[in-house]
Amino acid sequence: MTHRDSDMTEGSIWMHMIRFSIPMAIGLLFQQLYNTVDTLIVGQFVGKHAQAAVGSTGPIINTVVGFCAGLATGASVVISQRYGAHDDEGLSKAVHTTVALTFLMSLIATVLGQVIIHPMLRFMQTPDDVMADSSAYLSIYFAGVSGLLFYNLGSGILRAVGDSRRPLYFLILSALLNTVLDLLFVLGFDMKVNGVALATILSQILSALLILYTLTREKGNFGIRWRKLSIDRDALREILRLGLPSSIQSAITSFSNVFVQSYINAFGSACMAGYGVYGKIDAFALIPVQSISMSSTTFVGQNWGARKPDRARDGVHTAIVMSLISTAVLGVSVFILARPLMRLFSPEEDVIAYGVRFIHIVTPFYIAICFNQIYAGALRGVGDATMPTVIMLISFVVFRQIYLAVTRALNAGFIAVALAYPVGWILCSTLLILRYSRSVLVRQK
Repeated sequence: MTHRDSDMTEGSIWMHMIRFSIPMAIGLLFQQLYNTVDTLIVGQFVGKHAQAAVGSTGPIINTVVGFCAGLATGASVVISQRYGAHDDEGLSKAVHTTVALTFLMSLIATVLGQVIIHPMLRFMQTPDDVMADSSAYLSIYFAGVSGLLFYNLGSGILRAVGDSRRPLYFLILSALLNTVLDLLFVLGFDMKVNGVALATILSQILSALLILYTLTREKGNFGIRWRKLSIDRDALREILRLGLPSSIQSAITSFSNVFVQSYINAFGSACMAGYGVYGKIDAFALIPVQSISMSSTTFVGQNWGARKPDRARDGVHTAIVMSLISTAVLGVSVFILARPLMRLFSPEEDVIAYGVRFIHIVTPFYIAICFNQIYAGALRGVGDATMPTVIMLISFVVFRQIYLAVTRALNAGFIAVALAYPVGWILCSTLLILRYSRSVLVRQK
């Protein structure tokens, strides 16, 4: 173990979770700044049509990137388990297999992203006044998507061994660069949507280069040795076993959000812009539970690998308490400050009104997210990746699409569409609580 990684199999659970979660939360905060700064700048300096274009591209981007991120999650679990078990040779093979796999996924994501742009935008019923900007943004974004994938790869390796600080430092630098470039390209060069897209991919490429350089110089067994770059069959099999279900779940869930976006698009560009801004605020509010969930996966993975199921269970309970407290505080704050927060992104009253309505309808249900995020992360930490995937697909895809189809048939209107996400969260949490109660981690008491 180096001085930067962290062995979570000994010591205070609360302190491990806090020390690991806070840098990750700050990292997620700056990661959200990428697209959030884009949305804010185009909203304030370009207009609601450009803001709607940038804000509505998320489901398409996440369909491609989410699949690749799922494999990174599987790799992270394999690496954390081998690290916890002190399997140095296995750890090195898992790392180099992950790097080789990411090269392949980057090529696929770049090509596939370009191919699906126009079909997906048409499928979402993107309005004509938004179509050109959406297409331009996505074309540039997918041209440089490999930067994001390699950053996720490198940060996943470091986090799997308990180092959440260095990924944070690189992300902060990259997010600050993105902000500067956004302002330069939009205000200085009048590049509009093309400018914010170019700023995003240049910043992501910088973060990828920094983290790959760091792993190359790392002396620990999780460092990259380029001459060893190859795909180990056993490591690949484990990564696919644990990561492929998550990849499929993430891609299908994101694709299902394309349907949700099509329902939103039917209300016009002001609603699209308001929904896009709400999505950015929502993402910030949920940062604590996401960071705690990721830290619980690493904690459970290390302790399960070290054959300490009691300690792993205690970590899950600690994560639940931490996520409930932090999410409640932020949810109430966002609810109260909805209008001032919306004004930061747009001066247009119709955009603000839609965003405030989304916030007031959805935020009371944030607590439900805590259970599905923490229990899904814990199950993946012990190698049970399939059932969380199945449950999330049922809740976020099948059930949500049935719900939306029924609301359309009944002509239920805006509020019913806005509730599509909360009802899925509640179902998912209920099913994951039941699954966790029957998991191998709970049975080994």
